[in-house]
Amino acid sequence: MVEKSANELLHKKLFLEHQSSWFRLNKNEVFKFAEDYKRFMSKSKTERLCIANIIETLEKNGYKDLANVKTAKIGDKLYKNFKEKAVLAVHVGKNPSRMQLVGSHVDSPRLDLKPLPIYEDVGLGMIKTHYYGGVKKYHWVNLPLMLSGVIFTKSGRKITINLGEKADDPKFIIPDLLPHLARKQMEKKGDELIEGEDLNIIVGNIPIEDEKIKDPIKFAVMKHLHEVYGLVEEDFIVGELELLPAGKPEDIGFDRALVAAYGQDDKVCVYTSLQALITIKNPQHLAVAMFVDKEEIGSSGDTGAASFLLKNFTNDLLSLLGAKMRAAKLLELSNAVSADVTAAIDPNHKEAFDPSNSSVLGRGLSVEKYGGAYGKSYTNDASAEYMQYIRTLLDKKKIQWQTGELGRIDLGGGGTIGVFLARHGMNCLDVGPCVLGMHSPYEVASKADIYSAYQFYQTFLED
Repeated sequence: MVEKSANELLHKKLFLEHQSSWFRLNKNEVFKFAEDYKRFMSKSKTERLCIANIIETLEKNGYKDLANVKTAKIGDKLYKNFKEKAVLAVHVGKNPSRMQLVGSHVDSPRLDLKPLPIYEDVGLGMIKTHYYGGVKKYHWVNLPLMLSGVIFTKSGRKITINLGEKADDPKFIIPDLLPHLARKQMEKKGDELIEGEDLNIIVGNIPIEDEKIKDPIKFAVMKHLHEVYGLVEEDFIVGELELLPAGKPEDIGFDRALVAAYGQDDKVCVYTSLQALITIKNPQHLAVAMFVDKEEIGSSGDTGAASFLLKNFTNDLLSLLGAKMRAAKLLELSNAVSADVTAAIDPNHKEAFDPSNSSVLGRGLSVEKYGGAYGKSYTNDASAEYMQYIRTLLDKKKIQWQTGELGRIDLGGGGTIGVFLARHGMNCLDVGPCVLGMHSPYEVASKADIYSAYQFYQTFLED
């Protein structure tokens, strides 16, 4: 055996070596975890469905609704439901003097129905939509879509709709212009190929057989909705209905190492942090998982991270614990992880990335000191001290990790809920898996990175 030279040994010590996580992980454990993850994703496509599944999981694991308890003590497991759109859950640890908080978001880019969406044109019943979040609009044409959400009848009856999820359900689709007639369309810029007002869904074709009825196809659609759900046109003004990709999560590659699914930004972090919370045994402090809405549109609104829901939850918790510490002080002393995905370097579009500072699928979860865009705007830039704390946790548990940035500096960027956590004075850092095709109808993640995220969130919550 040839001995290594002094320089070779020093090289190994000085340089950061990049290695696939698959060499270190138990593949059977990773694949089993991924199967459960895919099942969760299949039934959690909207924020309402996701929150309902989170609460169901919490209650099965001994968590109680904070609204139904009068006092709390060490060892208790509690959650607070914010309008069926956000949840905060806590496992009260031995020393409830600070939080170890992992925050993720349950919303994903999609198409929402307009207030008065149904119309008829050239022999087709159609529905108008308004896209939600950052999308490439041309991704959404010629794609089977499902309809999901809630709507109220005029009498106040709440109707839940999930149509297009089952194999034998009807689906919906946005037609695109055929290539034979698309010469002028193809001369447009990418963001103009499909305009926002072109995202109109086909929902019917058979007219009512009555010459006295204007718009007979629209009438037939409304008649069907009235017979099945009891709806009238005005009800859509108060509805909350979304159109989403109809497909289920799929394994990708001959080796099945990757998962393609709608909404992995950010439900991959939702699932992994939820599983981390329910599997920890003896947290040292207040182990908190936070699942919020509205991140894709700036975290605004009453169920977004920019609201006071974290502060309100903290006040409620301290009151139940009988603690004298103010909520503001507890938050200031706390540690947080903004659990969100980042961009994986794309082999077909490497020019958009800095290869030496980009995350790679299969190399572990990504730890990003900062995000934002155009000179670190709209970001939280974590301190060196907190970075060292996180690195120590990762190395202590031998969790595979990497770092990166969301693309080349002047191409764009993106934000997370980290800025809204950090404004309380708590330490905060973005940590999550990387994905290909972020914000597309089918994002791709590595099962190894998904499992590594679960391992880290568990370690962090217990510390």
